[in-house]
Amino acid sequence: MILCVWAPFARSVELVTPERRIGLSPQPQGYWRVEIDAAAVRGGYKYSLDGGKPLPDPRSRWQPEGVHGASHPIEPAGAAQRPAARFLPKALRDAVIYELHVGTFTPAGTYAGARERLAHLAGLGITHVELMPLATFPGRRGWGYDGVDLYAPLPAYGTPAELEAFIRACHEHGLAVLLDVVYNHLGPDGNYLGLYGPYFSDRVKTPWGEAVNYDGAQSDEVRRFVIDNACMWLRDYGFDGLRLDAVHAIFSFEAIHILEELARAVHALAAQLDRELVLIAESDLNDPRLVLGQARGGFGLDAHWADDFHHALHRYFTGESAGYYADFGGLRDVAAALSEGYVYQGQYSPFRQRRHGRPPRGVKPDQLVVCSQNHDQIGNRARGERLSMLLGPAQLKAIAALTLLSPFVPLLFQGEEWGARTPFLYFTDHQDPELGRAVSAGRAREFERFRWAGEVPDPQSPETFERCKLDWMELDSPLHADLLDWYRRLIAVRAARPGRGARARPKVRFDERAAWLRLEFEGVLALCNFADVARRITLPAGSWTLALRSDEAETTAATAQTAAAEAAAARLPAHATWVYRRG
Repeated sequence: MILCVWAPFARSVELVTPERRIGLSPQPQGYWRVEIDAAAVRGGYKYSLDGGKPLPDPRSRWQPEGVHGASHPIEPAGAAQRPAARFLPKALRDAVIYELHVGTFTPAGTYAGARERLAHLAGLGITHVELMPLATFPGRRGWGYDGVDLYAPLPAYGTPAELEAFIRACHEHGLAVLLDVVYNHLGPDGNYLGLYGPYFSDRVKTPWGEAVNYDGAQSDEVRRFVIDNACMWLRDYGFDGLRLDAVHAIFSFEAIHILEELARAVHALAAQLDRELVLIAESDLNDPRLVLGQARGGFGLDAHWADDFHHALHRYFTGESAGYYADFGGLRDVAAALSEGYVYQGQYSPFRQRRHGRPPRGVKPDQLVVCSQNHDQIGNRARGERLSMLLGPAQLKAIAALTLLSPFVPLLFQGEEWGARTPFLYFTDHQDPELGRAVSAGRAREFERFRWAGEVPDPQSPETFERCKLDWMELDSPLHADLLDWYRRLIAVRAARPGRGARARPKVRFDERAAWLRLEFEGVLALCNFADVARRITLPAGSWTLALRSDEAETTAATAQTAAAEAAAARLPAHATWVYRRG
């Protein structure tokens, strides 16, 4: 086997195994190479630069002893060699994404445990599973955004072979699999990249650590490191796409942005493998250039998260106005989010104290991913409360209808579909005691500015992590089962939209004072009465058949027929949501 490492400033590089040390040969562009029998590194290996302390391989594929331990080679089956290579995922315009954290999705907290719940997701109507980051980070508990071994999946969740088996099982259930990757920074503990070469920049900073060097001296090989990593997850493990974390914190000032180069590489890989692969960016920039084609000056990504949708919904239903929620208000902003995806299109943002965003010209609805909840919006609260812990069933059903019947790509967060009552808190397992204490103290200080009076759960405590595990027994409760049925039927209505493919724009009507909203898109109509009294809401012209009512446990076929909207209006009870199909 051949091992290769980039160390452009080293005078010598040695491969260190439990039995011996072997010198590597210098190669062009600062690489070092050695050809060795695979048996020689079966017990693990490290590299020593200029005779210094042995370090893990920056491209290590497996770190079973943790971020400071020896690196181990693996032999993945490769997507092209598996039946998964023949899997055809749903297009994003027909997608419903489900974000999950492997460690808290099931009591086991493993790939094997998650496999046991795939039938639940398929039965719900989910099309894409999105895993929170898997790159190895310190300890066994964490969100994954402080990973340091980008090529090595976290041992706590299972072996690389078990990850491959999980992805194959998802495909067998008709589920595509997306992976959340972090290319804006690395975590602090176990981050040895800077000792190998100029992976980081001192010219800019991110909120979480050193920025990656995408445009300075020696940045060509840094870009190669990141692009090779993206292609590895897609090619070797069989992932169907990547979610790129916080691209607004990726600083790239060259003529060809790293995101544009990454998109080219991934789309070339898709053509080579004859597979559908997607790149979805997390961004709060409200910038269409992320998804516009490269011929139009864009980066050519397939979609990006649209945060305004969440913020407008959350502000309207909870009334919370701290932080960025101060930028949003009543139904007008909810309607704008449903119509355009972006609420802020260049107007002044009180929270940012500057103009924000630009009009989403040229952006198609299936290029925006929206949600009412996700790991950040829940976990960045002191108590990790979900909407199900803040609102009642009628409001939850209205929010679900607006999210799932919107023209955009909806994303659900694990347990949202039944109104899970388990929190999703921020949790860590830093092995460095000083770093662990600093993280705990920093979390407590973070909420002082919100005048938080309660005790903030300690991220380092195992109990904090255990509290976040989903309680699947909740599904036995009639209240939770009813909400799950509502989600399932909404997804079915979405999948069977009579006007699918028409590319019509959504039509949104609302009355701020009367507190009602009407959303029409692709032959599906949602009427929402948010008032404490019944409201009469006019229907669009045409024949409409009632499909769902939030104020009834079940809408029978007979009820649907007798409620066929031949009349010009419907009278909705207080806090009711009704859904119609055209025809």
